[in-house]
Amino acid sequence: MKRSFDLEKVAQAIEADMGEELPDIRQALAEVKAGAAGRITTPEQILVRQARQKSGLTQAAFADRIATPISTLRDWEQGRFTPPGAVACLLRLIVKHPELTSELATA
Repeated sequence: MKRSFDLEKVAQAIEADMGEELPDIRQALAEVKAGAAGRITTPEQILVRQARQKSGLTQAAFADRIATPISTLRDWEQGRFTPPGAVACLLRLIVKHPELTSELATA
């Protein structure tokens, strides 16, 4: 079933609400508009991926920096589990201040 909406307008509204650019939002909205069934990405998954990508670290290195098993990080990124509140708070800080990951290495 195709849906009718202004893709760019919706994308801009979502980004404004989030207070940041969401690189994959337009593709996801285009899939919704076309009626394509796709995977569901949660805000928590986006947060985990953004924090790791902004840090410039691999999954293994990022997991090590935040003192988390790599399998747990993968579960968070793939949406099998949601990171606990304290971890989500740390991830939000890392998204805004990626340099914090270097401080975690020395902590």
